[in-house]
Amino acid sequence: MKKIYLLLFTFVSMTSMAQHFTKEEKARIHSGDRKQKMRVIQITEPSELLILQSVSKDINPNDKDLTVLLDRMYLAVTDPEDGGVGIAAPQVGINRNVIWVQRFDKSGEPFEAYINPVIIWRSKLLRKGNEGCLSIPDQSGDVYRNYTIRLSYQDVKGVKQEEIVEGFTAVIFQHETDHLNGVLFTDRLEEQTKNTYHSINNETSLYLEDRLKRQ
Repeated sequence: MKKIYLLLFTFVSMTSMAQHFTKEEKARIHSGDRKQKMRVIQITEPSELLILQSVSKDINPNDKDLTVLLDRMYLAVTDPEDGGVGIAAPQVGINRNVIWVQRFDKSGEPFEAYINPVIIWRSKLLRKGNEGCLSIPDQSGDVYRNYTIRLSYQDVKGVKQEEIVEGFTAVIFQHETDHLNGVLFTDRLEEQTKNTYHSINNETSLYLEDRLKRQ
């Protein structure tokens, strides 16, 4: 019983600490109809780059404006001409911890929304793959990402969840949660130039930063 009360207290505390949208954020969220996609900001604009490089804050999942933001972000990421496989709130000018991710690991490959997501564990096994970004025009590169992650988040109903994700879908989660911390995939590319990666064999794109110890 004490454990149940502790878990309930933790969840209530986490929700109460999360802030509501500011007046400025509400204005941006409601700058268009909820059936109209939000504009994806670009690194080529100095003021927008500043937003993309800023660390985002948690949002109260019960905020009444959140559903409008989610709807308009969804329309942006699923746009037939300019869409992608994931989007983070900073990419539409809102520094809040909200993302959409296409779940290629699920039947039908649905897009799902995640509130206040945090990666709480990462595998040492890495995967190298090509990445681009809706906010970075005409640029892509091969990024090393953790092959498996454990993700903690709140769903759209505000319920605390945890799950393990692998492969390409895990890559999308890492890319989008990087956005929440003001990190772009181009930052990862630069970071990688300082590291050494070791292929586990010649037939896969799987790597380790530390060599396997041979007996």
